[in-house]
Amino acid sequence: MLVAMSYKGTIIEESLGDTSVLSKLTITSTKVEPITPEHKTPWLKQWKLHTVEIPEEDGEKISKILSKSFDPEHPDWYADYKNDRYHFIIYSGKVFKVDLQNPILYKEAKEYAISIGIPEYQVDFAPEDNVWER
Repeated sequence: MLVAMSYKGTIIEESLGDTSVLSKLTITSTKVEPITPEHKTPWLKQWKLHTVEIPEEDGEKISKILSKSFDPEHPDWYADYKNDRYHFIIYSGKVFKVDLQNPILYKEAKEYAISIGIPEYQVDFAPEDNVWER
């Protein structure tokens, strides 16, 4: 019997033009980070990073809602969450669902991020990536 596994990830509140999606998620913690030039978001003073939990059965639905919720003025953001089987990487208008048994889609997800203007060092979601030290 397969046990349902929640997805866990981080969503930056300031990346959203429509924050109503946050009310559909379980926020387990929030960290406020002051903006530095390295963040490449000079129009903001801070990032609120919400650690979220999403029931497995809601993973697809939430990814679609998130992809329509990013700030339309500054759409070059992503959000991601994963469990032991899948990793959702969500951009404005585009969702990648990476099967962790076949992680080839990480390459496409990263190339897409860079193509829409996300700094390469911030695209640190694949297991072999160096995590951006903020």
